[in-house]
Amino acid sequence: MKKKYGAALAALLTLSVLLAGCGDTKSGDKAETVNLGGDAKAESTAEAAKPSGKQELIFVLSNQPDSLDPSYTNNSFAAPFIINCFEGLVTYDAKGELVPGNAESWESNEDMTVYTFRLRDGLKWSDGSPLTAEDYVYAAKHVCTPATTAQYLNMMTDYIEGAEAYYEGKGSDESFGVKAIDDRTLEYRLKAPCPFFPDIVSMWVYSPLKKETLEANGDKWTQTAATYVCNGPFKISEINSGASVVLTKNENYWDAANVSLEKLSFRYILDTSTALTAYENGEVDGIRSIPSGDLARLKAENAGVVVTPNYGTVYYNINCGKEPYNNPKVRKALALAIDRNALINNVAQLDATPAYSWMAPGYVIDGKDITEGRSDFDLKPTADPEAAKAALAEAGYANPAAFPTIHLSYYSDDNAKKVAEAMAEMLTGNLGVKVEVSSADWAVFYDAVQNGDYEVAAMGWSADYVNPMSFLPLLYTDDVANNLFYSNSNYDALVDRIRSERDSAKFAELVKQADETVSVEYPVLPLYYKSNTYLMHNYVSGVYMTSNGNLYFKKAVVSKCDKKNAVGPRGQGGVLLNLTLLALAC
Repeated sequence: MKKKYGAALAALLTLSVLLAGCGDTKSGDKAETVNLGGDAKAESTAEAAKPSGKQELIFVLSNQPDSLDPSYTNNSFAAPFIINCFEGLVTYDAKGELVPGNAESWESNEDMTVYTFRLRDGLKWSDGSPLTAEDYVYAAKHVCTPATTAQYLNMMTDYIEGAEAYYEGKGSDESFGVKAIDDRTLEYRLKAPCPFFPDIVSMWVYSPLKKETLEANGDKWTQTAATYVCNGPFKISEINSGASVVLTKNENYWDAANVSLEKLSFRYILDTSTALTAYENGEVDGIRSIPSGDLARLKAENAGVVVTPNYGTVYYNINCGKEPYNNPKVRKALALAIDRNALINNVAQLDATPAYSWMAPGYVIDGKDITEGRSDFDLKPTADPEAAKAALAEAGYANPAAFPTIHLSYYSDDNAKKVAEAMAEMLTGNLGVKVEVSSADWAVFYDAVQNGDYEVAAMGWSADYVNPMSFLPLLYTDDVANNLFYSNSNYDALVDRIRSERDSAKFAELVKQADETVSVEYPVLPLYYKSNTYLMHNYVSGVYMTSNGNLYFKKAVVSKCDKKNAVGPRGQGGVLLNLTLLALAC
């Protein structure tokens, strides 16, 4: 007997308030959108909204990605491009539910070791050529080729039969566990039962690739619009180095008839204050990074703040393979010296909850979050200087002044800078140690983190798919995602069991055990669990963000009046008066 899957496998409870207007408005006349679990109404709003004016958007990004290649990068800054230009077998809708993408259906065998996906009929690449199951097979083998240096390699080798051997040059095409049965049927053979494999397939590393494009252009295929062949709702029409990347509607996308947006320009403005000025002046339609000091004001002004849940944690990596940070007592001392409430309320100025573990809440089984009731691991919302100094003394540093200078590093970002500088003051004041702070552009910074060339570094993790298994590899011995150089054999054994556990209650219990096993050793310096925020003018509807931080534009609709100055000054009715005027004017 085979187990069949419908359109949705993982649902998030959602509540959203969407107020959409039209016309040329000032930022103070925008509506706030609040999401408490996913944008449940984004798709229906997009379908109900009627496009008016040019279907074009300019959206500001404050960080540049290291690559636009789905087979190479795991960089979250690449997400806006890849998820809107590529579509895998499955994808997420506005409610956070897993739904068919390139695949119209899928099923597994009884023990969940073989998954078969049925592709939609007539799929095409952005250049108009046919897309078949073989393109998925080629892509999987490309990821598992050492020269690709895929950052998400483990998402293939940990699960697919024969993938690790193929990567090591010991396997053959026949033993590789991805096979095209025919042009529309794709089979994955797994190393062990995996109930959540469809969630893993949602990751962009499982995207198809066009063999002819990569063979003709090598690793430069993503560097020009002419060679960037993709299969999602949009394609790249311009790449302006350091300035912008312009996407246009992909007329060969299988669901192109339901894509209203004709042009989507991602503009780089690295300074978030400058980006906000452009937004408030009406020069751009939305911005991804909101200056922390302006968030409260923008909410009060109903300026278009969108808040969505984030299944992720903000923390600092601690290099567990380097002296003296290989001592858990040292790591605990650092964690005890941080005032999380001050970081949240005074520095980052955001809606967040203090974090005591690297694993975020947000995964629910039988109506209960699996992290509910877990330990705080001796950490508190505020700093505990005495306990911090005691832990450092237990580590052999009774005199904190004798402790080596801590090198605190972060990537170039306004908010990251504020947090790093505040943490340096806390460590110095509460623990009595010396701290040096440094920064670098993301590519340089992250390369150093991956190579272990750091001590304590700004990091964090937003889950790639809504399952604790998106977090667990980060601390698994020698996993490609383990940039902490942490190792615990008991934890590794628990993760091995979790991967194939089919009973949900046992799964939850094993995850809690794994969390406890590593969190008492403080491999990371946890700061807070936060929501995602971005800004979007209220004449735009249908854009939605999933809990892993991916922002989708395929349902976006621009409903902008052609009339000028449709909105008068604020009266006693405030925003409601302006929205009424908008309705009358349009």
